[in-house]
Amino acid sequence: MSLGPAGASLNPDQAENFEDMEKQFAVKAVQHMTTYWAILEKMKGSQLRLTKIDDEIHEHFKEAFPEFDPKETIDENQMKSKEGKERWREFMMTYEKKIDDYNFGTMLRANPKFEYGEKETIFAMRMQFYAIEIARNRQGLNDWVYEQAHA
Repeated sequence: MSLGPAGASLNPDQAENFEDMEKQFAVKAVQHMTTYWAILEKMKGSQLRLTKIDDEIHEHFKEAFPEFDPKETIDENQMKSKEGKERWREFMMTYEKKIDDYNFGTMLRANPKFEYGEKETIFAMRMQFYAIEIARNRQGLNDWVYEQAHA
């Protein structure tokens, strides 16, 4: 399957529905989600490092989003509003050359108190996942997953 000449950019408004690509994305997103959950079951989130630069990501996230409370449910409408998208895009572009697949889509729990589920999961970019889950882990908000798995 070709997406056009090498170096050409893909215009999403003119793109066909690439069903195979969508299926591959779904498989990769589910694999990421299940792998992360399995890791949380084996290790307390408060002891986990998601990247080599967790400290940098966490400090930058606190500066860029001082109002964000990791304990609360994410306001998906705010996150995906025009202003929200602009703020996140600016945050994420810092990691373009530092984090592989920084802008790849993945699944994120809207609230750290719940497991992944249809109503508790939102689509997010990889850097959003890292920033939010690092913040949650630093506060011990995911430790319950490990404790529940070992009860």
